[in-house]
Amino acid sequence: MSASRAIGHPGQGGVPGAVPGGDARLAALDGVRILAALGVLCYHYLALDSGWGEPATSVFPVASAWAAYGWLGVEIFFVVSGFVICMSAWDRGVGEFAASRISRLFPAYWAAVLFTAGVLFAWPEVRGVKAFSDVVVNLSMLQGGMKVPHIDDAYWTLFVELKFYALFALVVVRGLTYRNCVAFCTVWTVAGVVAPTADSGVLSFFAIPTFSPYFIAGIAFHLMRRFGPNAVLWGIAGLQFVLAQSHVQGRMISNLGRGLAAHTPVWPAHAVIACGFLVMAGIALGAFDRVRWRWLGQAGALTYPLYLIHMMAGLTFIHHFRHQVRPVPLVLGVTAFMVVLAWLVHRLIERPLGRRLRTALRRAVHDIRRMSAPPPTVPAVPAALPAVPGVPAQAPAPEAERVRTSGR
Repeated sequence: MSASRAIGHPGQGGVPGAVPGGDARLAALDGVRILAALGVLCYHYLALDSGWGEPATSVFPVASAWAAYGWLGVEIFFVVSGFVICMSAWDRGVGEFAASRISRLFPAYWAAVLFTAGVLFAWPEVRGVKAFSDVVVNLSMLQGGMKVPHIDDAYWTLFVELKFYALFALVVVRGLTYRNCVAFCTVWTVAGVVAPTADSGVLSFFAIPTFSPYFIAGIAFHLMRRFGPNAVLWGIAGLQFVLAQSHVQGRMISNLGRGLAAHTPVWPAHAVIACGFLVMAGIALGAFDRVRWRWLGQAGALTYPLYLIHMMAGLTFIHHFRHQVRPVPLVLGVTAFMVVLAWLVHRLIERPLGRRLRTALRRAVHDIRRMSAPPPTVPAVPAALPAVPGVPAQAPAPEAERVRTSGR
């Protein structure tokens, strides 16, 4: 695939539901997002016990066994994020990059925080809100670094995304080029490998060794699509796949608990990650360029607000109505309600507020640059000739007069 054919239009996303900016060849990315979002939703609704007040395995003996791997949707989201953020940041300055990310993430997030907090205040059955100040801090999306509880447990991924954006902004500042991206992937890989044994909290905090392989692989896949594949990019992506596999067991324990994880086969998790990498490699190589279904873009746009609102509010609704409605209709009904609500958030809040916020931030970036520019230099005025005693001072003759005079 030639480099000119590989280059696509900048996208708008790096989070679940971000839709590439009109590039029909990347519609397959929306398909990946949709599958990842459904996997996470099924994991929360079918595999967690909190919503049912009893072991989920007794409510869904078969479905819960497969839904127990739905948390892997987060890992796939991170691969997509690395791909799309690298794509959307190309040819942009750091100000435009920051404005794009902030306007993309926050409008739907603010709506989701307020909605979820309202549900938990009204029905503190699965979990309540300890303090109103927690809601206010959550609106900043920085609660993960301030040891403030998440209003919704799903929000932990957003703080990981923010750290990725902060790291990638360093590349944007230096200049987003092929060479700098490869260097960034190399340095971040080394940091992720060293961090677990370096006894440095700061290094571990920013290196994100558990999830960095997915972001780095996404960047490598985008470089393949933009410039074409080569041995270096395949080596980067392959190494990230190997590193990602080393964290699967720990992720299973953190999501399922040590007891359940000990009795849950680990090979399906490895297989899901392998499939995710293969699909993203196919997108990078253009294997899915013929996928142009318009509904994928529309459905993909809902995955981010759906991800933000579905977990704690959905589990609360399930817990509240679990004795009045049978499990399968209840899960389907709550899922349908969340999809409709996600559509409303997208159309009424995310899109209009995002446009206004993006315009305001871009104007602010322009003002900062204009006010920080050095003042224009004023050309020096030639010094006047010294006065000669007895000769009156006079202005120099115009060019035409000088020429005419000299010709006499």
